[in-house]
Parts: sequence; C-alpha cells; structure tokens
Amino acid sequence: MTIVRRTRAEVDLSKIDWSALEATTDAEIDAQIATDPDTAPIFTADELLRARRVVPAPAPDDVKSIRQRLGLSQEQFAARFGFSVETIRNYEQGHRKPAGPARVLLRVIASEPDAVTRALIR
Repeated sequence: MTIVRRTRAEVDLSKIDWSALEATTDAEIDAQIATDPDTAPIFTADELLRARRVVPAPAPDDVKSIRQRLGLSQEQFAARFGFSVETIRNYEQGHRKPAGPARVLLRVIASEPDAVTRALIR
C-alpha cells in the first residue's frame, strides 16, 4: 500500500474510503509504520514502560526556582537553610550571585533539601 502525504487543507473527508480504512488490520498498520521512518516509533513498548521523567535540579545560581520548587517563601527558605532574607532577595533579583560555600550549599539544597535540613537540625 502506497502512502500519500497530504496536509489537512488538501484532504476532503467526503472523498475518504472509510470502509477501506476500517478494514485495515493492525498488522497492516504496523507494516506501514515500520516502512516509514517519519512515523516509526522511536521507542519500543518495553522502553516506554521503563522510561522515567528526569527533571534536572535547578542551577545553584537560580535561587528563586530552587525556593519555588520547595514551595517556600523567601523568609521560610532563609530561615530553613541559614541565609538572611536580604541575601535571598539579592540572589533572586540578580544583584548578587552565590559564590563559594553559598553556591555549594545551594547546589546541595537543589538536589537533596531534606538532607540539608536534617544536617542543620542536629
């Protein structure tokens, strides 16, 4: 079966042979997909089942996104992790960039906030 590409504008739904379309078997559809690299699936069904969504941690310079991802206000974030509210505001407004130990701490907070909280409580 030859595949003919058409845009939606070119297709007149009244001219489609709906009985032939409905008679197409799954095997025929699979064969068409396998021969057409534009519609062939990128992943197998097993690969899709094993797939996991990966959301990278925000960059340590992006204090606002780290804080928002944790659902904390500036005041809560500052109190929880030992920053001053003014420092958090300066980082978020771009007046200052985290450097040295603060940058390292923010990197750990971005990836393991609960571990930092546990360490600070002790």
